[in-house]
Amino acid sequence: MTDTTVARSAASARPAAAPTRKPWLASRRNLERALPWLVVIGLFLVWEVGVRAFSVPQFVLPAPSVIFESMWKWRVPILDNAWQTLFTTAVGFGIAIVFGLVTGVLIGSSSLIYNGLYPVLIGFNSIPKVAVVPILVIWFGIGTVPAIITAFLISFFPILVNVATGIATVEPELRDVLRALGARRRDIILKVGLPRAMPYFFASLKVAITVAFVGSIIAETVASNKGIGHLMMVASSRFDVPLVFAGLLVTALMGVAMYIVANIVERRMTGWATRGMDGGMSAPQG
Repeated sequence: MTDTTVARSAASARPAAAPTRKPWLASRRNLERALPWLVVIGLFLVWEVGVRAFSVPQFVLPAPSVIFESMWKWRVPILDNAWQTLFTTAVGFGIAIVFGLVTGVLIGSSSLIYNGLYPVLIGFNSIPKVAVVPILVIWFGIGTVPAIITAFLISFFPILVNVATGIATVEPELRDVLRALGARRRDIILKVGLPRAMPYFFASLKVAITVAFVGSIIAETVASNKGIGHLMMVASSRFDVPLVFAGLLVTALMGVAMYIVANIVERRMTGWATRGMDGGMSAPQG
């Protein structure tokens, strides 16, 4: 056997190189990462140009540049009140997670509990939460507690409904098979029902965290002496419209940040349920 034959045999024995990622696929992924920033920047640019082109009064709609100036000018009180709003929202949201998860499991796994509690829960969820705030003020006074409870009340129902739906999606045939194999009711709920409900649960968290901020702001505008909602009320009483919009922008930033955290946790805990979103368009194999 010659050296040439040996070299050819060694080359053919080597594993084939992994296909390289197509340049267009990498460009698509980069565009997907940059797209949210591009949309936000474009929105602010259109807003700025439109306000200045049509000479919109500042007390009607301030330009983004004016809002950013107000944010910098009042950065200390804004940060102080933002921490208060973030605290009340996080506490109320955490309580909603616990009660929503437990109640959702109970309702989704028992038709008796479902028929007993669901009409009451739907009726209570139909009540505007802003109408509950005065009652909370009578019970707990002005302060942090009404904001926490309002954030809890407004974010509890989405978690409850989604968890109950996820638990209820376990097919009766699968339950029968598992019971025939010796599985107990608790085993079916914990080992089949809860994993099945996790995508629903995390989807509800991303909705609930945003509405929890709404609950906190509503309570702070009525029943608090601190928080972004209170700051916005004080600013509106002084006709400081840029500061009002600064409060709205800070609230939006906190909501986006909490949404991103929930999304990261979701992808780590239930990556198998989001792989279709991550995959995108795969490169064709040659």
